Amino acid sequence: MSIRISTNTIFEKGVARMGELQTSLARTQQQVSMGRKILSPSDDPVASARALEVTNSQEINAKYATNRRTAKDALEASEGALQGVTSLLQGVKTLIVQAGSGVLDATQRKYIATELKGRFDELMGLANTRDALGEYIFAGYQTTTMPFTETPTGASYAGDQGVLQLQVFSARQISVSQDGNKVFESIKSNGLFTSSSVTGAATISRPVVTDATLLTGHTYNVVFANGGTTYDVIDTSTSPATTVLDDQAYNAAGTPVSVDGMQFDLSGAANDGDTFTIRPSGNQSIFTTFKDLIGALEAPATTDVQKRNFAHALRTANANVDSALDNVLTTRANVGASMKEVESLDSLGEDLHVQYATTLSNLQDLDYVQAITDLTKQQVSLQAAQQSFVKLSNMSLFNFLS
Repeated sequence: MSIRISTNTIFEKGVARMGELQTSLARTQQQVSMGRKILSPSDDPVASARALEVTNSQEINAKYATNRRTAKDALEASEGALQGVTSLLQGVKTLIVQAGSGVLDATQRKYIATELKGRFDELMGLANTRDALGEYIFAGYQTTTMPFTETPTGASYAGDQGVLQLQVFSARQISVSQDGNKVFESIKSNGLFTSSSVTGAATISRPVVTDATLLTGHTYNVVFANGGTTYDVIDTSTSPATTVLDDQAYNAAGTPVSVDGMQFDLSGAANDGDTFTIRPSGNQSIFTTFKDLIGALEAPATTDVQKRNFAHALRTANANVDSALDNVLTTRANVGASMKEVESLDSLGEDLHVQYATTLSNLQDLDYVQAITDLTKQQVSLQAAQQSFVKLSNMSLFNFLS
């Protein structure tokens, strides 16, 4: 049985085979030129879908990296401003010690007051610090509003209590702004403050806490009577006021007093009606502390009463500056912890970037050794097909007849 193959069939089969080989060769050449083994989703639907997921994750990770750079800039601006405030407050404490040395006259105290006014302006500038984008870092959410403005008694705050946050990782946000009211205005102290209204030589030491469980948080008045030989301690926070200690003997050489978990010392000659007030520290604005200290330095301190009031003002200012310094250092510690966390997240983000790049490479990148081998084989196959087609196309009866 013989099989007849028409000339038309030979041509059709030959052209079709060469077309297939040319298509395969062109596809391999395109893979080599692009370095990708997947040229369209139809080449490998599963790998294409996985590559799309990894690419999206890689882009999100890149956005987190951008946010971390922004967070770093903001935190560095905060740290720089807070470092300036720390140095400033430490300098103010030195001035307070200098003012309380007892050898300065009124003119010299006014020199210190003048220097403190300059420090006040410097503090105001630090509190109104802007970041690299021109936004106020101590204004809460009101980043375009200058947070602090000087007033006769201190400063007014125009910001809010908000704290801006940036998403720096998939499940982590970092605070990149500061609540200026918390940093500079609402400064809490663990101590107790005293004020005095005395005509004699009596003084009171700074109260200390001896038993925190007994503290009431009330305000007390220590009132002298009977020619300054006795005193009463009155709780003025109750209604009506309650006498806690009544008609206590007073020794001007030194009298320790304990009441409701706190203790203090009284000394010096007292007159009838001389009064010391002890109140919880509460909140104290650092700007108000500056103003009060400047006022005390500019006030006369010639009489015994004025000198005692001046010494008391210095003690109060020193305690308030200590509280403000502790508050600023606490804020700096929080900022430093955030900066450290951002650095750690940066390292983790870089590791993820490498992981995503490796996964994409495995899914998409071409194996050049295999591709070059395939390309060579396809070129040889195409050449063989072309040569075979030429020979087959010449196998005709007419060639024999001729």
